[in-house]
Amino acid sequence: MNASKNKLTFLKIFLVLQVLLVLVYTGLTINNAGWSLFHVFINDILAVSWNGQFNIDFSSYLVLSGVWILWRNKFSSKSIFLALAAAIIGFIVFGSYLLYLSIKEKGDVTRILVGEN
Repeated sequence: MNASKNKLTFLKIFLVLQVLLVLVYTGLTINNAGWSLFHVFINDILAVSWNGQFNIDFSSYLVLSGVWILWRNKFSSKSIFLALAAAIIGFIVFGSYLLYLSIKEKGDVTRILVGEN
């Protein structure tokens, strides 16, 4: 039982650190490069480069996280906003949501992943 609690504590700490890292890095990037994310993102894809390949691959993960949020919440109206935010903003929203679920579901991984049956 103690090992399970330690794993959950590690997960929570990991999620908090990752969300903070992405938040800080995002802030620094906005400060250095401005809000030109979508312009750069689309141009990289149109250039058919490795940066573009990464953008498409990463976008697939973002869309999958949004679809999972919709599915886990049985496509409820409130899950639409959260799913869109996770798919657009990324790990800042998705990691925070996983942290919230790990607390709400008291570390029950099945309930975190599947929700209520």
